[in-house]
Amino acid sequence: MKTAKSVHLSEQLLGDARLLALLFVSFRLVLFMAFQPLLIESFESGIGVGGDRLFHFHLAALSEDGMLPFRDWWSEFPPIWYTITTAVYELLGDRANYTNWSFLLGILLLACELGNLTLVWAIAREAYDRSTGIQLAWLYCLSPAPVIFMWWNFESMMTFTFLLSIWLLLKRRLTVSALLVGIGFLLKFVPALIIGAVIRYRGWAQSARYGALAFAAVALVYLPLFVSNGEFAAISLRAQFGKPSSQTIWALIDGNYTTGNIASLERRASPEYAYAQGNASPARFPNWLRLMLAAVVGLIIYGRTLRRDERGVLAFVCVTVLVFYLQAQAWSPQWICLLIPLILLVFPTRRGVFATVVLTLVVLAEYPLLWSRSADLDPPGVMAGDLLLPWMVLVLLRTGMLAGLAVACYKVLRANVAADVAST
Repeated sequence: MKTAKSVHLSEQLLGDARLLALLFVSFRLVLFMAFQPLLIESFESGIGVGGDRLFHFHLAALSEDGMLPFRDWWSEFPPIWYTITTAVYELLGDRANYTNWSFLLGILLLACELGNLTLVWAIAREAYDRSTGIQLAWLYCLSPAPVIFMWWNFESMMTFTFLLSIWLLLKRRLTVSALLVGIGFLLKFVPALIIGAVIRYRGWAQSARYGALAFAAVALVYLPLFVSNGEFAAISLRAQFGKPSSQTIWALIDGNYTTGNIASLERRASPEYAYAQGNASPARFPNWLRLMLAAVVGLIIYGRTLRRDERGVLAFVCVTVLVFYLQAQAWSPQWICLLIPLILLVFPTRRGVFATVVLTLVVLAEYPLLWSRSADLDPPGVMAGDLLLPWMVLVLLRTGMLAGLAVACYKVLRANVAADVAST
């Protein structure tokens, strides 16, 4: 039987935010030291294997030939990430190799991940209580997907801007939140989805100002890019929506059994490759139709929302993200890095933890586990043979889980509670 003293010591240990941060940071640094990213000739090894980091390194290295992003080569992403990667490469000078470059970016993304940990704690404390905040922080600390993808891409940075915007929204600091949404949009488009929650919980007048500030932040950055090379700037806004379906239920319907890679390194200077469909089958459900269906679902949720407290805001944001991901023609495994904290914040229960664990297993079983074996197929990189059926099952399972989580969020929003955020 536990004594009062042992319980107190346990609470003191697990409730120490500084200790949590120390373990969080040291674990990620130890992984880097044990599995340093190396590039020997054309062979990559270390913690970055399986991710996009090496490809991003080769793009940054184009600056050696005077080729800069958005001026001399196009990107399917907004400008912040490739501006940072190129700047870090140039900053290293003669020491610009894959290991050094990846380490500096890893430190930057580690800072973002530490911010994500802090924000999970802060948002949960705002929506629930201090005890829930520290418990969810520990759960996020133990989530493996953010650790992996921190060394593979830049989802950690986008997630940081997203969560910080949400926390500022809950604290009613709308101006700073709007600017963070604009910055997040300059990484990826997903943070713009927060505006839907602003409209629902803060009213149309404040939402108009919020959206205008976010748009102004984006326009301020994109204006010089359009002046420098309008065609490449436009590609960064349109390419993601023009690529063929991949790794989704829509891809199964279209018969596209490949990943969503857009173009190789050699084709980045040629804008015609940004919208190339290759051998992909045309979409049977075009973008406008999927977006219309998502908008109808969103309006139904908007009109039937009853919950008006902080958990309602979180559930509304989460269901918006889920509906957006479900309608998207392509899927990226790193998207789970945003879903994990949102699911934990909306469902701070055993079921919420179980959902994140199962979703992580399903996502990583698809990539890298199955897709890494597609290189041995003919043609390589196309699901076929014995891998096709299990891959289809994983896609359907993941889609079903996202849909189920969206329904669960909707049920949270339908709960009528006394607290009314909009009137306080």
